[in-house]
Amino acid sequence: VQLQASGGGLVQAGGSLTLSCLVSGIPFMSYAMDWYRVAPGKKRTLVAHWGSLGDIRYGDFVKGRFTISRESAKNTVHLQMNDLQPEDTAVYYCNAWNYENDYWGQGTQVTVSS
Repeated sequence: VQLQASGGGLVQAGGSLTLSCLVSGIPFMSYAMDWYRVAPGKKRTLVAHWGSLGDIRYGDFVKGRFTISRESAKNTVHLQMNDLQPEDTAVYYCNAWNYENDYWGQGTQVTVSS
């Protein structure tokens, strides 16, 4: 099983980035897909969730700025992030899980300069 996250980088405040997570080795649509982040000195926080039944939710801090999407044909989940702010600086991780298994990607760094 592999989850390959990509798309991180350095962006100025107000800018946008799209993260992608390519999933292999599991039946993609049978798993919930989440994006988490770990900011310096802080605990891991849920950013966005796309459940296996199509339910979607976001962390309270997202406030309409981020959008999670799934491309079933490409086994890929995306996180479109707009209006990025310095407090969004973190390592972002994708996570695939069901009630039996829990898989994580390697993380991609997002740095937002003021």
